[in-house]
Amino acid sequence: PDGTRGPASVWAKRVWNVAIASRRSGMASSRFALREEWTGHERAVSMVKFSPDGTRLASASADRTLRVWDWERLAKEDGGVQKGDDGTKEPEMVLKGHTMGVSSVAWSTNSRYLCSASDDRTLRLWDTKGEGKCVKVLKGHTHFVFCCAFNAQSNLLASGSFDETVKLWEVKTGKLLKDLPAHSDPITAVDFSSDGKQVVSSSFDGLCRVWDAETGHCIRTIVHAGNPPVSFAKFSPNGKYVLAATLDNSIRLWSVDTGTCLKVYQGHTNERYCLVSAFCTSSKTGQWVISGSEDHGIYIWDLQKKHLAQKIEGRPDKSTPGTGHCSPVLCVDCHPTKSVFASCSHESDKAIKLWEEM
Repeated sequence: PDGTRGPASVWAKRVWNVAIASRRSGMASSRFALREEWTGHERAVSMVKFSPDGTRLASASADRTLRVWDWERLAKEDGGVQKGDDGTKEPEMVLKGHTMGVSSVAWSTNSRYLCSASDDRTLRLWDTKGEGKCVKVLKGHTHFVFCCAFNAQSNLLASGSFDETVKLWEVKTGKLLKDLPAHSDPITAVDFSSDGKQVVSSSFDGLCRVWDAETGHCIRTIVHAGNPPVSFAKFSPNGKYVLAATLDNSIRLWSVDTGTCLKVYQGHTNERYCLVSAFCTSSKTGQWVISGSEDHGIYIWDLQKKHLAQKIEGRPDKSTPGTGHCSPVLCVDCHPTKSVFASCSHESDKAIKLWEEM
């Protein structure tokens, strides 16, 4: 891997434009349209993440950097925003220090600290107050570090790696607290439940596992028939469910208590990359599951009814008219309180786009 979450990151990646999907009478539909587009990363943008307070957006890239964007200020049309020589809007800060691509980024609950996971086998903690100083480098993984997450209290950090382990770290000291031999293939995602008591991990071994964050014991193993590689997993906001993407063009919603599959979302293309999907619970018109696609599009499903509420069409290349991405969309992330989500894409595009519900 090289932070692209795919061919060079070998196992992983993430897509959008606006076209309302066909829908049956009586079905809710979403209407997201492009609000803003930013460029500046020199290689694939592997992840975007809104800060918990909703004021900023962080992006991670295969170009070995992270960028922090004051998204509301940048989205204003009244000028006053610093621009580069080519007229593009500039980020609030660029964080440099990793020696290889960055695959994942996570915010602390107070929206001050960032954690980044890199192919250089390290995690870095950054203080985004001021100039964005790196305050800690966490070492211990023996292969690419692909994913990371803070707990709600932000005193613990989980990381997952191609070394097939999940590690739990004490944020204050950088001390390794637990080393879980979690899976038999690379780890593709880690996430804490909203109360911080559980950690979910996913892997190309076809399993999602739920762990007790205090004891390190596995309390639930989730597996789908046929055992397709699991490319992404995260808890629902209430911690009762796990949303898991698999490389069979499917996203499934699982009950943590029973380990049963409750809903399946399909229509997108996902057979190669680790596409990061998201719950959208702050919409004006409904609750959605949103994911990028390898066909360069973005798909928005009704969370409860499972039907496709909107497809944002991608483009085959930059010369084609439209507002969508022109390469696989690697990640989407939803704003915590507004009807806005962000997307980012692979090498042909290297773009970050903001979409707002109309």
